[in-house]
Amino acid sequence: MLYKIHQIEAFFVVRTKKNFQFKPIKWKRRLPKNVLSDTTIELTGFYLKQYYPEHLRLVRYWDDEQKREFVFLTNVMHISALQVAELYKNRWQVELFKWLKQHLKIKKFWGTTENAVWIQIYVAMCTYCLVVIVQKDMQLDRSTYEVLQILSISLTDKIHLRDLFDRTKFQNDKERFRLNEPNLFNF
Repeated sequence: MLYKIHQIEAFFVVRTKKNFQFKPIKWKRRLPKNVLSDTTIELTGFYLKQYYPEHLRLVRYWDDEQKREFVFLTNVMHISALQVAELYKNRWQVELFKWLKQHLKIKKFWGTTENAVWIQIYVAMCTYCLVVIVQKDMQLDRSTYEVLQILSISLTDKIHLRDLFDRTKFQNDKERFRLNEPNLFNF
């Protein structure tokens, strides 16, 4: 897959696995702080070399915050090793955004300005935190997703929360069963 990215003239920065096999071709000297090495490499191994026949760049970076070494593999040759590490670090902002969308259930943004987007994210985060607090305080034996689903389909109900969670049998299709409501299929 990485070679396909390279062939469309796009760039990637990924972390390597521990058993990664390569042969160093060229080393850079005079490395900035926290860059342990910056090397041009070629992949070794019969299949690896066939899958990616071009040279790659291997950057070893020491992260002071996490107190650990990261090894990055990239096809970007024209930027500094620190920029390679920064690109990978910025990737986590995308992952955070993905987590926010998945867990906070933001399907679309209602406003188009930066301020409107941030307000919607903060409101969703506050709501999520309040639900987690309720879940912990009530010692609910349900996932946070389940609690959010039950609350979202019960927003207009005037019922005590304990009763709501005790009487609701959650299923993934948002169905629920309440003991005090008539049901077509109860005989």
